[in-house]
Amino acid sequence: MNHSDVQVESKEKVPEFKKNFQVYRFIGGNLVSFFGDQIYLIALPLIVLAITGSPLSMGIVAALERLPILIQPFTGVLADNFNRKRILLLCDSGRFLTVGLLGFLYIINHLTIWEIYVGALLVGLLTQIYNTCQFASIPKLVRKKDLQLVNSINTGIFQTAVFIAPGLGGIIISMFNPGIGLIMNSFSFLVGFVVVLSLRIDDRIQKDRMTRAKVFTDIKEGFKFVIAVKPIFYTNLAMLFSIFGTTLFLTMLVIHLKSTVSLDAVQIGYLLSIGGIAAIGGALTTNWLKKHFSYRSILFSAGVIGGFSIIAFAMDDSFLWLALMNAIGTVSASIMSPCIVTIRQNLSPDHLLGRVQATSRFMTWVSMPVSALVAGIVAEQFGTTFTLLVGGVIATIASFIYLHPSLKTA
Repeated sequence: MNHSDVQVESKEKVPEFKKNFQVYRFIGGNLVSFFGDQIYLIALPLIVLAITGSPLSMGIVAALERLPILIQPFTGVLADNFNRKRILLLCDSGRFLTVGLLGFLYIINHLTIWEIYVGALLVGLLTQIYNTCQFASIPKLVRKKDLQLVNSINTGIFQTAVFIAPGLGGIIISMFNPGIGLIMNSFSFLVGFVVVLSLRIDDRIQKDRMTRAKVFTDIKEGFKFVIAVKPIFYTNLAMLFSIFGTTLFLTMLVIHLKSTVSLDAVQIGYLLSIGGIAAIGGALTTNWLKKHFSYRSILFSAGVIGGFSIIAFAMDDSFLWLALMNAIGTVSASIMSPCIVTIRQNLSPDHLLGRVQATSRFMTWVSMPVSALVAGIVAEQFGTTFTLLVGGVIATIASFIYLHPSLKTA
């Protein structure tokens, strides 16, 4: 039985969306996980700042967390050749233990910056593997015609977490301890573990014996496909430069709000939450936008608006202005994300899904560790405001690559 036969047979067993209770559990599990991640994004920088007082240290932490991006091509081989469900379970359990341990050590005043470095690297590694396997598993859970809808809902769920979790996390952190925030994040991975355990993920994958030659042949096949399929290639190229700019912004965001603007944890949480509520609408309108506009128009417009919002964010320090610009930026990101994911899923054969996603993430995220480290260095020398401005300019310019003609018909 070839790959296309397996895919057709599998799709016949998948219920329509309104009766697809597996997808509801999947989305619910992601909601809990996204909640934990948003609290983590506030808690960890505050912990690093409390231990070291240095933006550069946060840059190093962010760089280490993103360093495993370099092994993305190998994660694609894992996703396409091994049991995806088992890999997802292993990653969730590993992150539960690692993040929980970091939170516990901070609460008892025994956490060092070197332990944070090791923990960030391990969490980054497990997250890269998890995300690739999850991407490759989604088409197994839904019908192809429902992919855009599910990806949009998933992004909307993420933005719901961005809306609620930072404000809640900021209150909890201010009342108790940033270490509690990490422990809350660790339990979100435990919930994710239970949800994945309940899913029936069809894993009729390649059974060839793994050898060094096969690993590199598989990686090469993924790269060749991504380069040959122009809508995927040019969205990846645009994202390569855009993500460099947005990583400069995101790495220093909490540090900027804390040390330059002088907001406390609660205010930072509220500011990020305001962005989340606006972005929920952005994610859920993606389906409507796609009915009226090409991916080319959607991605270019959202990219330019998002880049300008970062520039504007750096130019004022009033709470309302910062909240508005952050909201505009998150709306733009929430519109773009499901479009890019659906392009990859629609244009990729089932047996290449893991490698296409892994190759694409490698191509688009390879600069993230460098960008995170550069953010720390530049902020240390010139301040966080200048760092954010540079990030916004780069992200705006990168958006023009989305105008490539291949995206008109994607």
